[in-house]
Formats: sequence, structure tokens, C-alpha cells
Amino acid sequence: MGRATQTHKTHVRFSVRSNFTPPHNHLVAAGPQPPSFSASHHRRTIVHSFIIISRRMVQHKAQLKKNQKQKRGVDFKKIKRKVGRKLPPPKNTTNTEVKSKAIILPEQSFVSEKVGLAVSKKGLTLKELLQQTSHHNAKVRRDALIGIRDIFLNHPAELKMHRLTVIEKLRERMSDEDKVVRETLFQLLKAVIFPACKEDNQGTFISLMMAYVFNAMTHLAIDVRLMAFKFFDLVVQNYPLSFSMYADKIIQHYKEILQKNQFNLHDKGKLKSVLAGLAHCLSLLPSNNNPPTDSNVIADRRILHAFESQVHEDRSGFSVTARELKGLLPILVGGLQDFLPSVLTMEAQSFDCVLSILKSIDAVVKFFVNEKDTRSDQDVLQMLLKKLFGVFPLNPTHQSSEKGGNRYFILNVIVAEIFFCLIDWSAPPSAFLDKFLVFIVDALSEKAVHSGKASFQKHSLSLIPFIPKLIMQVDSAWKSHILQAFTEAFKKCDPGSSMKLVCLSAIEEMLFPKNCSVSPNASDSDIVDFQISWIREIPLLLTLLGDKNPSASKAVLLLQLHLGQCGTFSQELDNMQYSLREFYSICPLHDGDISYGPFMKLDREIQELSICCLYYFSFLDPSLLQSLVSCCLCHDLEPSLLFRFLEVINCAFRAGHIQIADYISFLITLLTRYQVYSESNSLDVEKCGMSNSGLFRSVSSAVCSFLPQIGDDHLVFKMLEGAVIDQISNKPPLALENTCALLRMIVTLDSKPTKLSEQSISKLGNVLPRYLIRVVSSLTDGDIGSSTSNHTSRIRYYILPCFILFHRSEKILNDALNGMSSFIVGPSFDSENDHDHSSRIVAAVRVFLLMYEDARVREILLCYKKEIDSVLQNIVRVMTDEGYKLKIEEKHKIQCAYDQLKTITCR
Repeated sequence: MGRATQTHKTHVRFSVRSNFTPPHNHLVAAGPQPPSFSASHHRRTIVHSFIIISRRMVQHKAQLKKNQKQKRGVDFKKIKRKVGRKLPPPKNTTNTEVKSKAIILPEQSFVSEKVGLAVSKKGLTLKELLQQTSHHNAKVRRDALIGIRDIFLNHPAELKMHRLTVIEKLRERMSDEDKVVRETLFQLLKAVIFPACKEDNQGTFISLMMAYVFNAMTHLAIDVRLMAFKFFDLVVQNYPLSFSMYADKIIQHYKEILQKNQFNLHDKGKLKSVLAGLAHCLSLLPSNNNPPTDSNVIADRRILHAFESQVHEDRSGFSVTARELKGLLPILVGGLQDFLPSVLTMEAQSFDCVLSILKSIDAVVKFFVNEKDTRSDQDVLQMLLKKLFGVFPLNPTHQSSEKGGNRYFILNVIVAEIFFCLIDWSAPPSAFLDKFLVFIVDALSEKAVHSGKASFQKHSLSLIPFIPKLIMQVDSAWKSHILQAFTEAFKKCDPGSSMKLVCLSAIEEMLFPKNCSVSPNASDSDIVDFQISWIREIPLLLTLLGDKNPSASKAVLLLQLHLGQCGTFSQELDNMQYSLREFYSICPLHDGDISYGPFMKLDREIQELSICCLYYFSFLDPSLLQSLVSCCLCHDLEPSLLFRFLEVINCAFRAGHIQIADYISFLITLLTRYQVYSESNSLDVEKCGMSNSGLFRSVSSAVCSFLPQIGDDHLVFKMLEGAVIDQISNKPPLALENTCALLRMIVTLDSKPTKLSEQSISKLGNVLPRYLIRVVSSLTDGDIGSSTSNHTSRIRYYILPCFILFHRSEKILNDALNGMSSFIVGPSFDSENDHDHSSRIVAAVRVFLLMYEDARVREILLCYKKEIDSVLQNIVRVMTDEGYKLKIEEKHKIQCAYDQLKTITCR
């Protein structure tokens, strides 16, 4: 049994391994047979064998499945984990880690496509940067704005070509949720874009910006809304017209933002920029100090069709209504009350906020004063501002520093300005008036200022315009205090400062009030004394100003002109001219070196204004005339101003403001000492830059035209004869142009027969030959006998006065001929420029040829044949006398000249 079983087992194992299943009728394999048993035993044996075989087959199949599973892996393997340990990730977890490496190429195609384009530091073009401004990442948007800034700074032409496209894209970032992006955009607009687009069409530019500014003002985020006001303030600073276009809407937004914040002290740092922007906008309101902008200053142009729907139509003037401003004023006053406690402790941010609020209130009050509203509006303003006036002046609760004291002074100045603006409407309570009058006197006396002179002049400036009206409304005691403080402030302030200009305007208004009903009484000795002290400062101020402050010099001269036109202070005006000499020229003429004053360096408009002021002196002192003629002799003076001098001086003489002797002396000095650069002298032209002989001829003609207007010709001639003849006879002789001008003066007043005295005739007989020889010697050989109009007119200009004198006085002609004959054989007239005998004779013959060309002189010369023959004999004498030692060339020249003279005299 055991062996059979063992055999069966072996067989079964084999069968299983060989994948063989025995049939049912063969339960055992062939082999040695066991001993026989009974049928029942046999049956049990068969069943037992079958069970064993079935069990073995099941185990075999299980082993096969196990082996197959080990080959595939286990699907669900249960792993025991300890408590508290971190579970590992599941086996089927997808690894999302991305690893990359840079690929560096020598050249990429997209880089080569950007060659020649403007790119930023990161290599991005303007188009790419504009696209990145809408990126979801705030850092990318900020970097894009920085890149745009780099392109515009390095390539300004890009901004000019694409400015509208850039504005269209960048304006979207005004409502950006990221604070850094908004600040970057603000700096880009402020520093780069707006300064480069000021000259463009403002209407188009403003319309593109304002739609998004208003959108940002209604944003849900408070930071975005506050930043929107900052953007609007930037637009107004660069384009002031934008406020007048949208004033109603802007004021409404300001009211909303201030009402909702209710001036929360925790938000005053944010409100600081909003209040500063509001103050700047309201300063553009129309008032007496700030006239409305002309609607025609900026005209809309034709624009691209793409922007046509967004262009704002140009409106005339401001559209602000009093209703909006009346609603804004209580909000400002309430905010001021909220800030006052912190101001008294001198907190910096609170001071800035209060300063902006007070400036805004001041602008609103000036607007209402300018509009001249009804009595009810006045009462409303008085009630609103009564609380403000009640706390004036603002003083610290404890001892403050110098800087803190100046802050209070600045705030008090603005409050005082608001108060004085309301005086025109209604009389304020006396308690309020006395406080403000004390403050203005202390401010002008520098008692209320804790810092230096510069701070005083800067902050007290706005109080000066109210002084003319104040002195007309206060009693005599206050008037004297105010005028004294004002006069001290006027004298102490710097000559070229804004304070001096404002003081000059106030002085003019107090000297010549526009409202006659409040004109100062001339019998009021107090104010008259102050007025005289102001007038005496005018000439000193002109000299101190020099040529560095033309606007201040112009203001002073306008005041002087007004004084002259009014004629009220004629005596003080006349005394002014003694100090004015230094304004025109300093050193006298006889020293030879003229030192010019500030007049010569001022603008032409200011120079002409100062010349016009000369007419209104009741008399012109000779010393001032001497300074004026020095200016006329300066070649830097424009020709038009020179003739303006002559015109004004002539008008002043005809009005009786100049003595006749002083006037004649002025004219003679001008013609005698004027330095002419002749065209024939290349050195003179090179020195001066151009010839001024034509200008001097025009001046000489103008002077000669004035002579008959002086008075009786005979008396005037006798007055100027001696002076003119002395100047002509001086040695060394005057220049040809100056001598000719003086001769023309004599000829203008002389007549036939001549009025010249014997002494004058004798002097002219000696002078004219020398003058004529100099004339022909200065001309080239080709000039004599030339038929050109230029040469003919030039020669005639010089010799015509001599020919006229020859025609009027035969004695002068006779002396001239004798002098010419002596010149041929005797010494030269000019020892310094001595000519040889051939040159003398040739020059003398040219003079005779010119005389024979004139019909009237030629007719007169027929009576002087003896003198002409004497000239011819002297020429022959020179040629034949061995003592002259003439060369062959010289004898040839003399012979030719002799033949010419002989020919023309024998006709």
C-alpha cells in the first residue's frame, strides 16, 4: 500500500509536470500490482485515491497561479505602517517636477528681426512692452513700464511717433490694483511723457486721459481713488485747460472723497496729496489776480478719425457754478476745524493739510468776490468763515522752534488774505479788524517773522496788494502805522525781488488811485510825505537794478512815466534827474572815456520807455543832457533809438523844457563827436564791423531839419556860428564827415548874402581849401570824373556845402583860391601827412575840375581869372624850378594836371 502510494505519487507528480490528466478508468499507472483485496476495500481505495488526486490537482493549480503572480507582481500588497509615520506617496502618483536646461545658440531668428528697432535694456520693443502692461503679473507690468521709460529716454523720436498710442495703452494702468505699478506709471508720465507732449494738441491729449482719470476716481479701492486725484493734479499741472473743461465734475469728485473720508486723522497722509491738488485746481479759478484763460489760446485741430469720438470740444472760459463751490466750502471749513487741534501741536502732515485747505478757501472767496454775488451769498460766506476769523491768529500751545513759528506765520498770512478780500463786501466787526491790522503791521515790520529777510519777503508778498485799499478805509492813526511799516518794507527788500515789484504796483495805486472817490487828499501831509519818499527811491532803484532785472526796471520806468504824465509831483520829478545821470552815462565827455550806465544794456523796449520819460521833466538839466548825448554817441545804440532820442529832445525843447543854448550845444556836440567809420577806410570798417557813414548822414539831415524849428533863423545863426566855426577850425581837424555836417548846419541857417562875420569868413577861407584837398585825396583816381551815381552823390555830398558858401560869399571863394595857390608851392596843410609836390598839384587840380563842373561856381570863377592864372603859373614854377628836384614821373603827373586845368579854363 505504501509502495503503491509512493508510485502513484510519483506518477501524479510526473503527470502534473507533464501536464497530463489520466482517464477515469485508469486510476493507477502500470507497474507491479498490489495484492487483491475485497470489493468494499477496493471501493474505498478508489475513493481515497480520487480524493488524493483531486487535492493534489487543486494544490498544483494554486501553485501555478502563485508562480504567475510572482512573475507579474502583486496588485495589492498590504504593508503594515507604524502609527505617527508619514505615509509615502502612492505608487500611481504622477511626478509633476519639470527639469530644463538652457540652450545657448550663437544667433536666434527673433533677435535678428529686431535689428534697427528701439529696444529696452532687456531687448524688448515698444510694442512688446505695451502688450506686457496688461500682463496678469504685477512685476511684469512694472518692468514693462520701466522698459518703456528706457526706450523713451534713449530714443525720444519713438515717443513723438507713438505718443497717442502709448497714452491710450498706459492710461489703463491708472486703475491698476498694484500700488507699485501705479507709482511707476505716475513717474513715467511726470518725468518723460508729459514734458515731451506739451506742444501737442492739448484737447486730444486731455480727452484721452480724463476718461480713465474719472474711472479711477470711482474705483472701489480707496487707494486707487486717492491716486486718481494725484494723476489729475499731474494733468492739470501740465495742461491747465483740463480743469476749465471738467471743473464741475472734478469738484464733485473732490467733495465725495473728502466727505467720505471726513478728514480722518489716520488718513491725513493720504489726504495730503488730494488737498494739495484741490488747492492747485482752485487757484485756476477766475479772479482779479488770475484772469480767465482766453478760449482762443488753444484751438482744437483736425485729428485722426480713430480719436474723433473722444475729443473734447473746446469750451469758452470756466464752467464752474457757484452752487458747487458753495457746497465745497462747508466741507473745507469743517475739515479745517478737525485739523486745528493737531496743528496747534505743530505736526508736519497736519500743517500741510491745513495749508492746502486755507489756500482752497482763499481761492473760493476770491472767486465769489470777483463774481460780485448777492448779499445773501455774502452773509453765507461771513457765517462760514466767522469760526475761522475767531481763532485768528493761530499760535502754538507751547514754545515752538523757529521753523514752527514760520509755519504759523504762513497760515496767518493766508487767513489775513481771506479776511481782507471780504472787506470789499461788508464792514467786518471791529474786533476782527483790529486783530488783522495789528498782524499786517507786525508782518510788514518783520515782528511776526521768526526767520530771515528771505522768508519775510516770500510770505508777506500776498499782503501788499491790500494796503492801498486799507489806507482808504482805516482812520488816520492806523493809516500812519500801516504806511510806515510799508515804507520800511519797500526800502529793505532787495531791488530785484518780487517783493519790490509788488510794492511798486501798490505805490502806483496809492499815487494814482483808479477809484477817484477814494483818492488821497493832497492836503493830507502824512500820506504826502510817504509819497515823496517813494518817488525819491525811483532813480536810485534804477541804478541798483542795473541790467540784471529788466522786469523790475520796466516797472520803475512805467511808474516814472505815469508820474510825468500826471504832473502832480513835478518838483520831485525834476529833482529826480540829478540821480538819473548815472543810469545813462557816468563819466563826463571831456575826460574822453565814457562809462555807460545800465541804460545801454537793457532791452530795446525798456530803453525806449526811458527815453519817453525824458519829455515830462519840466526842465532838462545840462548835466543830464550831457549824459544823454554820450548815449547817442555810443555805436551799440540802435539807430531807431538814436532818432528817438533826437525826436524826444526836440519835442522837449519845443515844449519849453530845454534852454535854447543847451539844445544847440547838444546838437553841435552830437555832430562834432560822433565817430564815423567811412567806407573808404577799410581799417575803420574792420574795426566797427560795418560802415556807419550812411547813418551819420541821416542824423545830420535830421539835425538840420530841427534848426529852423528852434526860432528866428538870424538869432539862432548868431548863437551857433561861433561854436560851429571854432569846431571846424580846430587842430587837429575833424573828420571829413563831422566837418561836412557842421558846414551843413551853417548853410542851413545862412542866406545870400552871407550872415557870417568877417572873422568867421576869414577862418573858413583858411579851412575850406584844406577840407577840399582832403576830400579829393580820399577818393580814388577812378572816382574823379566817374559817371556812376554812387560816386557822384558821394562827391556832391562833401563839396556841396563849400560851393554854396562860395556862391553866397565871394570873399570866401577868393580866400580859398589864394589858399589853393599857396598850397601848390608852399608847405602842406597837414604836416603829419605831407604830400610830395606832384600829389599836391594833382589834388589841387582835381578840386578845380570839380568846381568847374558846378554851373554856378563855374560862372563865378569867370570873374577870378587872375587867381586861376596865378595857380597855373605856380604849377609851371614847380615844374621848372630845379630846387624842387622832381623826378620824371612826378613831372609827367604835373604836366598832365596842368594840361587838364589849362584846357578847362580856356573854354
